[in-house]
Amino acid sequence: MSAPFVTGRRPRRERCGRRGAVLAGGLGAALALAGSLAGDPGAVRGVRSDPGAVALLRAAADAARRVPYEGRRFLTTRGRGRDVTSRVAVSHIPGAGIRYRSGTAGEGHRPESAAGDTTGFTPATLALLTRNYAVVRADDASICGRSARVVEARRADGSPAGRFWIDSETGLMLHRELIDATGRPVVMTGFTEISFSAPAPEPVTHGARRGGLSRFPGSEAGTVDTAGAAGGWSERLDPAVLRAGGWPVPDDLPGRLALYDARRESGGGAVHLSYSDGLAAVSVFVQRGTLDERGMAGWQRTVRRGRTVFRREALRRWAVTGGGGYVYTVVTDAPQSTATAVAAHMPREPAPFFTRLSRGAHRLVSSANPFD
Repeated sequence: MSAPFVTGRRPRRERCGRRGAVLAGGLGAALALAGSLAGDPGAVRGVRSDPGAVALLRAAADAARRVPYEGRRFLTTRGRGRDVTSRVAVSHIPGAGIRYRSGTAGEGHRPESAAGDTTGFTPATLALLTRNYAVVRADDASICGRSARVVEARRADGSPAGRFWIDSETGLMLHRELIDATGRPVVMTGFTEISFSAPAPEPVTHGARRGGLSRFPGSEAGTVDTAGAAGGWSERLDPAVLRAGGWPVPDDLPGRLALYDARRESGGGAVHLSYSDGLAAVSVFVQRGTLDERGMAGWQRTVRRGRTVFRREALRRWAVTGGGGYVYTVVTDAPQSTATAVAAHMPREPAPFFTRLSRGAHRLVSSANPFD
């Protein structure tokens, strides 16, 4: 049943104090490959998920569409001994979508169809979560001054890989963490303050279409990453159709990452492939052409599995490589080792319909450093 919402008086805005676990020191040592998040490379065996815990996550995705709110969200990623954080003001009117404002990304709007993505779960990714982890209840807690039900995704050895705080009254997800094998949070996102009231309606404005790296969904510091919900990207495509057109579309990648969404840039440009193990989300953007390495000044160059990979670690982790007539750009919140491993495992055999690097891909490499 929907929780009541009071609109006749000024709502109380709850402030979310940072918890001690989140403020723990940086990673003491370099993270291992994607397995440092997943733990045992095999699927969880002999450990069953709690149906009630799974239902809470499923209901949280529904609450993200149903519940009006306004407040401030943050995303923090941790690596190389330092934290990088972005903050954005958000407001949601059910049926009208999400409006966000950021000092770096400006003002934007997400359609109502993308509202549930703020939890990080869709039916497909929730299915991957229960396939790869045991989803169970943990002790209730409080966050943002509100009572919360806590759900954990646990590895086969019983250690937590993800933790979620779900508001007891509204069902909205308030906070979530991705946890490495040492028990330290490496990705944290959620609200720093929130009020459950219907924001005043505002006209929807769409900014000018961006070029270069910033046209990729999730690349902006102030935005919430979703599977192609940003403007300029098509509806979901059948991977088989893309493969028939010569596009390299792997079903699986290292770290039990499975393909769950594929879209095409409007106008026939890049292809956006979305992978997840249920916790970590990885976007792979594929463009026809060859990579001009002269445009990668300022990126770190490494060699993995016999191929050159350019990487860059900021709020999000980037890895760029080329092969077989394609350029691959990997973007993720997970540790840099995950982005590099995914790039190194992308197909490298020649593919049909080879063309030179497109103008859009040239913008990609030329704007990588500095971003413009």
